[in-house]
Amino acid sequence: MYIVGCYVIYLLMSLAVTVWVARTLHQNGRIFLVDAFHGNTELADSVNHLLVVGFYLINIGYVTLALRTEGNPFSLRSAIELVSDKIGIVLLVLGGMHFFNLYVFSRMRKRSRANSSLDVSFANPATRA
Repeated sequence: MYIVGCYVIYLLMSLAVTVWVARTLHQNGRIFLVDAFHGNTELADSVNHLLVVGFYLINIGYVTLALRTEGNPFSLRSAIELVSDKIGIVLLVLGGMHFFNLYVFSRMRKRSRANSSLDVSFANPATRA
């Protein structure tokens, strides 16, 4: 009987945290992308949306794959420990995805700034001296 409750709690908590992280990334990642794409908000919004879709696909896919368990919890304590283990792994995966997204955003921003400084120096011969 405990296993069904574990599955329900695990799915609800995992999906809620996934949605929260995705919304946070979507809202705050937009600023980085607009800067990286030199103010082209249409392109930044499109890339931002695609990143969020990929984030959902990877994380929800992982959550559903990790649903399976070998044993049956035989007490409330073992049920809580099972859900805790599964949620902990999901949180670690979400944290890893979050830092990966930050890395991608920072690389895009750095590359964009390097390209824009090159454009300025080629456009203005006085800055090449």
